[in-house]
Amino acid sequence: MSSSRSDRSDRSEKNRPEKNTTKNKGAVNSDSSDPLRPSDHVDGDDSITQPRLGFVGWLRWGWRQLTSMRTALVLLLVLAIAAIPGSIFPQRMADPNGVTQWERDNPDLFPVLDGLKMFDVYLSPWFSAIYLLLFASLVGCVIPRIKHHAKALRARPPRTPARLQRLEDYRAVTRDPAADSGTKTGDAEAEAAASIDVATKQLKALGYRVERYDRGRTFSVSAERGYWRETGNLLFHLALVGVLVTVGLGGGFSYTGQRVLVEGETFANTLLDYDSMNRGRFVGDDAFSPYSMRLDSFDVTYQPFGEPGSGQAGDFSANVTVQENGEERTGAVKVNEPLGVADDDVFLLGNGYAPTVTVRDPDGNVVFTNSTPFLPQDTNMTSLGVLKVPDGLAEQIGLVGFFYPTTGVLESGAFFSAYGDLTNPTLTLDVYTGDLGINEGVPRSVYVLDTTGMTKLTGRSTDVESIELVPGQTAQLPNGLGSVTFDDESPAGATDSSESVKRFASLQIHRDESGVWVLGFALLALGGLMIALFVPRRRVWVKATAHDGEIALEYAALARGEDPTLAAAVDDLVAGHARLLDAAGGTAVRTETDAAADDTAEESAAPDAPAPDTRKVD
Repeated sequence: MSSSRSDRSDRSEKNRPEKNTTKNKGAVNSDSSDPLRPSDHVDGDDSITQPRLGFVGWLRWGWRQLTSMRTALVLLLVLAIAAIPGSIFPQRMADPNGVTQWERDNPDLFPVLDGLKMFDVYLSPWFSAIYLLLFASLVGCVIPRIKHHAKALRARPPRTPARLQRLEDYRAVTRDPAADSGTKTGDAEAEAAASIDVATKQLKALGYRVERYDRGRTFSVSAERGYWRETGNLLFHLALVGVLVTVGLGGGFSYTGQRVLVEGETFANTLLDYDSMNRGRFVGDDAFSPYSMRLDSFDVTYQPFGEPGSGQAGDFSANVTVQENGEERTGAVKVNEPLGVADDDVFLLGNGYAPTVTVRDPDGNVVFTNSTPFLPQDTNMTSLGVLKVPDGLAEQIGLVGFFYPTTGVLESGAFFSAYGDLTNPTLTLDVYTGDLGINEGVPRSVYVLDTTGMTKLTGRSTDVESIELVPGQTAQLPNGLGSVTFDDESPAGATDSSESVKRFASLQIHRDESGVWVLGFALLALGGLMIALFVPRRRVWVKATAHDGEIALEYAALARGEDPTLAAAVDDLVAGHARLLDAAGGTAVRTETDAAADDTAEESAAPDAPAPDTRKVD
């Protein structure tokens, strides 16, 4: 006894640290240069020497940053934000009249915004730069993922973990071999292998890829499914690339043109007959389909006086006659209902009135007559227009006119339009003389009169009132320049002014053969997104172990990401496997009665232990 105590005392003395040694160690460790102390210790040197990147290294780093998924998402968001100005400001390729009106209303701000390409957003260099960066990012991001996904598809499911019980979604079932049913072998090892065979077939039927992993008396199957999730994700990104490529290439073969037609005018689908044209770089002068289109009439319905929404326009219809390939047919162009002609789509952009004005010289000779479109300024169709008479008079004159379909008079004496339809139309004109600037070879807008250097003869700031005309009325121009007439276009026998002024329609002719491809890629992207969102990625294992004449079945599953239905899927797998095993008859599930009976048998088989206070008798 004393020897054992002495041994324990010696060992404790050896394990007890010496005070002097500890102090010495502390003195040594306080030095940050101690080779036994790591460099990232709190007292150590925390400076980090970064390797220098050369030119190629920086290029590689930049490419990795560009082709990351985070960068692609940021660029996609930036592209969406960059497209916002295109919906705020009118675009030249879609609404040139709106751009002209915006310039007239904001003469100081327009040059600044035009310099920033706010009216040509989708053709601007900065929008194209974002577009190309997004394309490069998506391509560089998708290609490596395709290689990785293809490798994963060829790989075998992973081995069954040794401790399935560590997984959250884990189930365990014990079954006994049944010698009088099924295979009738009563061999636990054989029945364990058979149960895994059943599980393998079951998992295959559920769409899993399976792989058997057997070892000794333990049999298992590893299964996985959900690779369609990554396939859908890749499909979504490839479809986005397809949309970008299709839009980019399709823009080179598409064109968009505008034409304003007054009732009775005919348009021929040639490059020279368009008011404005935006075409791709691959569209030649002879790429336009041969056809013509005449505007027969323009119908508008308004809410009558005294009803809710009085004066609001209800429906618009540009009734046209199309001549194509020697055949003539009629059609209508309505809002959001384009008319298909050849390979083109004809859209209705706007409408308004086109008063017919005739100017004569002092001798009564006609020097100018035309139905000129006036641009609407409000919902009641108060319209503004410009007439330019360059020849035939003593000097060039310009007329700035306001047209009022239903004329009302304010207390100040100013005119306004009280209703959009023709009830008592009035045309007022201000006369300017001087150089119109059209002989200098500089393009001028037909909707704008540059009065710089011109003399105003009528209207405000002059002693002569503006010329006021009703349909069919003639007035003399100042300074004996001649006369001006507001022609009445009413048909013979008309009793009111409802047809006294012609109307015009602003049409847009658009061709884009890539539209079908864009739609296809868009649907493909939507399908890939749905697959990526709703197909779960799972791994499932079923293990059977034969031990002491019984079969221990273990079930476990693991999801990649959030999968709220994983637990229910494991329960369904266990229940389905049990039904299949019961149908096979090789095993029977162990009940609580069987377990209690086994416990009783074990207790009865155990030897009786002597009582602790019973004396041993020799």
